[in-house]
Amino acid sequence: MSNFTNVGSLGSSLGAIASAMGCAFCFPAIASLGGALGLGFLGQWEGLFINTLLPVFAWLALVINAVGYLGHRQWLRSLLGIVGPILLLLSLYPWFIYGWSTYVTYSALGLMVVISIGDLMYPANKRCDEKSCAI
Repeated sequence: MSNFTNVGSLGSSLGAIASAMGCAFCFPAIASLGGALGLGFLGQWEGLFINTLLPVFAWLALVINAVGYLGHRQWLRSLLGIVGPILLLLSLYPWFIYGWSTYVTYSALGLMVVISIGDLMYPANKRCDEKSCAI
């Protein structure tokens, strides 16, 4: 279960980054990085990436990190894992009308990647068994 959540968390974070690279209007800094990597052709599917794929990857990361808590029972680690996707979803929908929402989006995407890489480098170990842990 731990490998599944670690790989799923990293995959959903990288999927969110790739989705953001396809939208030059919404995320010019990340889109320029995507263009430099040869992903400029993704611009034609900009609406699909921003309206569908980015929220799907954010929800996937949120669910995987929440399920990961059931495997390792470390609430701080799980909390750090779900903050990025929650901020990303908030910046895409209710906060999109504000100018500062772009900074929140970039911060959320960066946080998602950093936490995912941290999860791969320092895998979670279960600290208690089912009988001694409070649910």
